Amino acid sequence: MASLQKLAALPGETLVYCAHEYTQANGRFARTVEPGNGALAERLRRVAELRDRNESTVPSTLAEEVATNPFLRPSSAEIRATLGLERAADLQVFVALRCRKDSFKA
Repeated sequence: MASLQKLAALPGETLVYCAHEYTQANGRFARTVEPGNGALAERLRRVAELRDRNESTVPSTLAEEVATNPFLRPSSAEIRATLGLERAADLQVFVALRCRKDSFKA
């Protein structure tokens, strides 16, 4: 989690290049833990359009990741409520997210 916190502290315009085209599947997972996130809904709409045209969703910006990636949002009240961890430390929320992601079927 410390490495993600360092990443999140970079300028929002920082480009983020992941190694694989997982944006759509990761977005589906994110929606299960934060369904009310409007930025996530919009991102998933744009990602679907890109993938329908067989276009890449990479890179993204750090600002977009911080707004839509639950692993960068452990303090989100909605994520915490979904996980039943309203009063937990960010690390506990992160661990719970990782466990859910590990068993998630897109």
